Amino acid sequence: MTDGRLAITWLGHSAFAVKTPGGSTVLFDPWYAGNPSFPPGKTPITADLVLVSHGHSDHITDAAAVAKATGATVVGIYEITSWLGAKGVTRLEPMNKGGTIELRGLRITMTDARHSSSFDDLTYLGEPAGFVVRLENGQTIYFAGDTALFGDMKMIGELYRPDIAFLPIGDRYTMGPDTAAIAARWLGVRQVVPMHWGTFPLLTGTPQALEHHLEGSGIQVLALKPGETAE
Repeated sequence: MTDGRLAITWLGHSAFAVKTPGGSTVLFDPWYAGNPSFPPGKTPITADLVLVSHGHSDHITDAAAVAKATGATVVGIYEITSWLGAKGVTRLEPMNKGGTIELRGLRITMTDARHSSSFDDLTYLGEPAGFVVRLENGQTIYFAGDTALFGDMKMIGELYRPDIAFLPIGDRYTMGPDTAAIAARWLGVRQVVPMHWGTFPLLTGTPQALEHHLEGSGIQVLALKPGETAE
């Protein structure tokens, strides 16, 4: 473990580059090509791990290319890693919900998510999932993926006690700001990073609405702009 700090860069939609305190670079749901909110010139050139929550094209499109270019290991549900393996990705860590693996000093647990999961050609890519990642310094983050509010978020809070939650707020296809605020309270987090918002006009939820629904909770909303990094 190094003495570094956690750094979060939003790459638009639900794509993030996270630099861990130990110096690893973790990419979540890489979607760059065709992403209207992707910041030009920000395509990651290095990565150690790629975590893919589900098979929709706005979350998985660049996973194979990034893995091949960087040599990163891709973590995902069994069907997704099998699909990526058929596309020539060689460093793969399949897992399933409830399971935990340790990679590069990180403890990664796959959780449930309530959504769907298939590619554009309707290839079935397993069930959607989220990830709890315990970092080298003991800090814990929860990446919910695309999901509705569901009662077991209370259990995720009780079991893993995440400090930061990455939650979708766009509405229509996922939680909106109102239910994301409930999720944040159930999880017991100190900070929420909103995602899956603003990419298309149909995604109407905003960080400002989330802040409104979290008034009085003491939970901070970390509203990043595409390409912005926060420590």
